[in-house]
Amino acid sequence: MTAPAGPRVHKHLLPGIDPRILALRVPDEVDGFVVRTERFVALVDTLGTPELCEQALELIADETAGRPLLVINTHADWDHVWGNAAVEGRAPVIGHRSATARVRSAGAQDTLRTKRAADDRFAGVRLIAPTVTFDTPLTLDGGDLTLELLHTPGHTPDHIAVWIPELRVCLAGDAAEDPLPELWEADAASLKQLTASLDLLRSLAPDHVLPSHGGTTDPALLDRNLSYFASLLTGRHADAVREGSLSFEAVFPDSTELSAGARAFYETCHDKAVRAAAATLGATAEQRQAAGLPG
Repeated sequence: MTAPAGPRVHKHLLPGIDPRILALRVPDEVDGFVVRTERFVALVDTLGTPELCEQALELIADETAGRPLLVINTHADWDHVWGNAAVEGRAPVIGHRSATARVRSAGAQDTLRTKRAADDRFAGVRLIAPTVTFDTPLTLDGGDLTLELLHTPGHTPDHIAVWIPELRVCLAGDAAEDPLPELWEADAASLKQLTASLDLLRSLAPDHVLPSHGGTTDPALLDRNLSYFASLLTGRHADAVREGSLSFEAVFPDSTELSAGARAFYETCHDKAVRAAAATLGATAEQRQAAGLPG
C-alpha cells in the first residue's frame, strides 16, 4: 500500500527524558508531545491537519489503551491546532480562554484560505476551538504526574506552557525556540510579555526544556533566549538597535547550519524583535517606568 502523500508524523523517545513523554515530530514543521500518566494520556498539540493528528493517534494507540485522552492546545497557531477536528467529540480540548477568539477570528479564516490555495493537504481542516478553557493556572492531576498549565504570553496572547514538576520537564511550546522565539507584535508590550514568560519558565529551574521547534531538550535554551533579548535592550547590541543597523548575522554568526526556509523565518523573527527593542528604547524614562519596562 502506498503511503499517503504529504508530511508524516514520527514518534520519538527523547534521550535522557522519562519514557512517559514522547515527541510526535513532523519534520521541518512542528513537534507535538504525549504525556502518559496513570489517569490519562495528554496529547499536547494536534499538529497542522486532521490527517496528521490521526497519524499521531495511531502511533500512540498503545499509550491510550485503557486511559482517557486529553488534548492540550499550547496556542492557536495553525501548526499546533489545525488537527483539532480529528479529536472532536473524542476528547476534551484544553486551551487558554483567549485561544477561542483566535481560532474563530477573521485572521484565522484568512490564513486557512491562503494555505488551502497553496496546498490541498489543508482541504480537510476545520477550525475547532478548545472545549475547556481557563485564564488562571490550571493543574491536571494524573496520579503519578502533574501537568501545570501556565499562561505564557508574548509569542501569542493565548500561549501556554506545560510544567511537569515530578520530572522537572517544561514543554515550552513556542515561548522558547532555537535560536529565538517570535514575538506576537513588533512592539514593547510583546517584548515585555515574552521576556516575563521566559523568566517564569526559568524560575521553575527545569532539568529539561522541550520546545515545539528546534528538537532540543537543553534547559539553557531559556537563558539563551533571555540573553538575546537583553542584548537588544541593555547589552552589546543596544546601540545598533537604536541605529537600526543590527543584522541577523551579527547576532547569530553560526546560523549557517539553518535551512534556507528556517533562516528566512528567523530573520523575520529577529527583525520583529529589533523593532520591538527599538520601540522600548525609544520610550521616555517615564513611559518605561509606567509600563514596567527595562531602563
